[in-house]
Amino acid sequence: MKAPAYKRILLKLSGEALAGSQSQGINTAVIKQIAEDVAEAFRTGVEIGIVIGGGNIYRGVAASAEGMDRASADYMGMLATCINALALQDALEKAKVPTRVQTAIEMAEIAEPYIRRRAMRHLEKGRIVIFGAGTGNPFFTTDTAASLRAMEINAQIIMKATKVDGIYDKDPKKFPDAKKFNKISYIDVLNKGLNVMDSTAISLCMDNKLPIMTFDLTKPGNVLKAVLGENIGTLVE
Repeated sequence: MKAPAYKRILLKLSGEALAGSQSQGINTAVIKQIAEDVAEAFRTGVEIGIVIGGGNIYRGVAASAEGMDRASADYMGMLATCINALALQDALEKAKVPTRVQTAIEMAEIAEPYIRRRAMRHLEKGRIVIFGAGTGNPFFTTDTAASLRAMEINAQIIMKATKVDGIYDKDPKKFPDAKKFNKISYIDVLNKGLNVMDSTAISLCMDNKLPIMTFDLTKPGNVLKAVLGENIGTLVE
C-alpha cells in the first residue's frame, strides 16, 4: 500500500453526514460506511483525530434563532456531538480500529476528558481519537473546535468531509454553471463569503498556516485518497 502524504491529520465530519438521506438521526448503514472508509485510511499508518458535529440531532444556532437562549442551545448541541462520537466509536471498533473518545465537557462514565497530552499519546500508540463536545464553550462551532484541536495535536492538515466535492463560487446544486476551485487562499474564502467553515475557524487556520482540504465524504474510498494526497477536492492554503 502507498504511504500516506501526512503523518497526522484532523478529520472534520459534519453531523448531517451521519444522517444520510433521512436528514436527522443516525443512519447505521451510513455510519458503517464512514467507519470502513476511515479504517481503510487508518491502515496506511496515518494518525487520525476526528471532530464531529451534531447537526443531525440538534442545531444550537437554529434553536437560538427560534428564541431559545443561545448558550443553552449550544450546550445541547455539544451533547449531540457526544452522541455522534459514541456512535462513530462503536462503528470504528467494529471495523477493528482502536478508538478513544475525549470530550470537552466532562462525562466520566462514557468518555475521557479532553487532555491534550493524553490525546497525543493515543495517536502515537495507533489509536483514533474522536473529540466530542466542540470546544466546550458556547458561541463556537465544531468547525472552530476542529481548527483548535488540529493545532493542539500538531496535525498537518484539516480534512473537512462534506456532501460536496470541494469549494465552488456558488451553490452547485442550484447553479449548474458553478465553478469549482482546486486551490484557494484563506483570504479569498473570507472575502467571497464561501461556505467552507465559519470565519473564526478560517482565521485560526490562516494565522497558523494550517491547510484545509474539503472533499466529498459520500463517495466510498475518498478518505483514503485524501490521506494519500490525491487531488480530490479543494485545498485552502
